[in-house]
Amino acid sequence: MVLNNDIIEKLLEKYENGETSLKEEQQLKNYFSQETVAPHLEMYKPMFDYFLGNQQEQFTKDVPLKTKKVINYKWISAAAVAVLMLGFYLKSNTNNDLGTYQDPEIAYNEVTKSLEMISKTFNKGTSTVGYLEEYDKGASTLGYLNEVENATNIIFKTNQ
Repeated sequence: MVLNNDIIEKLLEKYENGETSLKEEQQLKNYFSQETVAPHLEMYKPMFDYFLGNQQEQFTKDVPLKTKKVINYKWISAAAVAVLMLGFYLKSNTNNDLGTYQDPEIAYNEVTKSLEMISKTFNKGTSTVGYLEEYDKGASTLGYLNEVENATNIIFKTNQ
């Protein structure tokens, strides 16, 4: 199929504006793959030759798929609290004085004080664990950025 220069020039103008269809682009590729091209259109020939050569390129390397280790900080914090509670319990059992009270009202007040103290300490500890979720969000964002960087490295290494 022989196309005249007017049609090719119109197709090139549409191509430069990004308005061509795949069929029209194929017509341009076919035209510029010929041996004889109009002299004023000769500058487009290397570009379309590159596209034809690049179409037949294939990526043959293996793509390693790595799995990320996900650390669940909620379980770590729960385990740390359990270890602390066990430590406090064992430390309190080292002396032989069991701290028993004869009056139930005094015992109740002491237990209430102890549980209040434990509750405040526990709440203070769990409030700082909330920052770990923000850390996880940031770390996942960095993971996406690393994937983008790896992809661009592959692209630039392939074309060199």
